[in-house]
Amino acid sequence: MKEKLGKDMRLTNQRKVILEELQAVTSHPTADELYEMVRKRLPRISLGTVYRNLEVLSTCGLILKIEVAGQQKRFDGDTSLHHHIRCIHCGRVGDVTLTRDLPDLNEGVDSNFIIVGHRLEFQGVCPHCQKKPDTPGMAH
Repeated sequence: MKEKLGKDMRLTNQRKVILEELQAVTSHPTADELYEMVRKRLPRISLGTVYRNLEVLSTCGLILKIEVAGQQKRFDGDTSLHHHIRCIHCGRVGDVTLTRDLPDLNEGVDSNFIIVGHRLEFQGVCPHCQKKPDTPGMAH
């Protein structure tokens, strides 16, 4: 019997493999990158199937979808509360470890919205791009 994800959704074998592959890495892959990873275990899976299942897994809260305008979506198998950093040159995404607590950013927001959460993303230059001699703004 297959596990249920939510309203009439099942954890199919394809979804299970996608979830396992995503939870096995910390690289925050794009759908295309994850497709290449999953194909090693499911050679006949299509890219469209990976995209559809990532949306289902994201909607069900089993994975995080990391979206920034103008960038490819990236996915994270770690759904715990944590923050990310994105390289401004290559788009690579990593997890950030905070050395001290941040204030509750949901408090003190002046809006007619009901605040249900927030996402904090830092920007920087990844170690790989720091080593490139042609990276703008980097002293080499």
